[in-house]
Amino acid sequence: MFNSSDRTILRDLARRVRDIAALPIMEERRRLWKAHNSLGRGRPLQLIFPEGSWRELMPAEALRCEDPGARQWEAELRRRIYYHEHFQDDTVIEALWPVPKAVTNSGWGVEARWHPAPNATGSRAFDPVLHTSEDLKKIRMPRIGHDEAESAARLERARDLLGDLLDVRLQGIAHVSFHPMALVTAWHGLEQTARDMMLEPGLIHEAMGILEEGYRGMIDQYVALNLLELNNNGTYHSSGGNGYTGELPAPGYTAGRVRPCDMWASAEAQELAMVSPAMHAEFATAYEKRLLEPFGLTGYGCCESLSHKLDDVLTIPHIRRISISPWADVDVSAERLGGNYIFSWKPNPAWLVGGFNEAAIEHYIRHTVEAAQRHGGVLEIILKDTHTCEGRLERFDRWSAITRRIIDECPTD
Repeated sequence: MFNSSDRTILRDLARRVRDIAALPIMEERRRLWKAHNSLGRGRPLQLIFPEGSWRELMPAEALRCEDPGARQWEAELRRRIYYHEHFQDDTVIEALWPVPKAVTNSGWGVEARWHPAPNATGSRAFDPVLHTSEDLKKIRMPRIGHDEAESAARLERARDLLGDLLDVRLQGIAHVSFHPMALVTAWHGLEQTARDMMLEPGLIHEAMGILEEGYRGMIDQYVALNLLELNNNGTYHSSGGNGYTGELPAPGYTAGRVRPCDMWASAEAQELAMVSPAMHAEFATAYEKRLLEPFGLTGYGCCESLSHKLDDVLTIPHIRRISISPWADVDVSAERLGGNYIFSWKPNPAWLVGGFNEAAIEHYIRHTVEAAQRHGGVLEIILKDTHTCEGRLERFDRWSAITRRIIDECPTD
């Protein structure tokens, strides 16, 4: 599928990934994550997700493959190696090469419109496409399909290239996350949605009800087509963290037939950061709780502050991981969560730009670590939404080193 030069590059990188994955530290990190995700009293754990900053850490010109598809594979392999060589976080490098099944989704029948930003990474504005209850009739229930022949062909191609080096396997739907309010605001406009929660609440409830039905139908179709995949491993979960756990799959699991109760799932409504706890509960979690109820373990939140909404959030079925955003009150959150939930702290990524004051960064991180420790918290530090490091590539390395030093000073049971 790729020319001989691209194949050589990819196989050399895969060999390096295989060797990194075999290091004893990776098994130790798996053990730490399993304990952490089961609310063990270990040290805080950290993860780094460069996201938009990968453009700077690994620019396109650094890739050597010629074929566009090969370049995507190359980027993924090089990122795993970069983690190992640069970051002092708790990322587990796996010798796994997942091949996504050829799953199709018909979509919702409605496409969001935007007023574009003047530059590639700027902010865009809403251009609403749904205005009235009558417009909601445009929404269609998503239909899921699976092209088994294409899945088999993808698997064969990947095994031909990497099968003797990495664990190449088909992967179905492993990351389950619900975002109904994101769809409502994309179609109706953020400002108009906020207004209509007061002026036309029935419209917003009707839209959320339709989306709840559609999401539930998608899950039912995944089950019927046997497309769900266990995510009790390194699968990204919620808005940060991973799924390593010995608590899943649930009792009664049959190998090869994954049920919702065997999986992690999550939801969020960061578009409602500005509304009261009561309105957040009425217009978001009332619907999200029903969607999350069938799953074995759940997470909630993203960039919205939940520190004053935790009373409701903690009633979400099987809730385990809760996002504590840069705008949340970490002291209030630490006291409320205690050791009963994962405190998934998202430090402010703005620390990676500007002056990069290491002393201030250390004080900032240490404050949250100490707040969590006072209340027996199960803390994870997730650096994400890092859209630039201003070309100062070493800043991620220094951040992870500072955080590692603070973590290593923490007492453990």
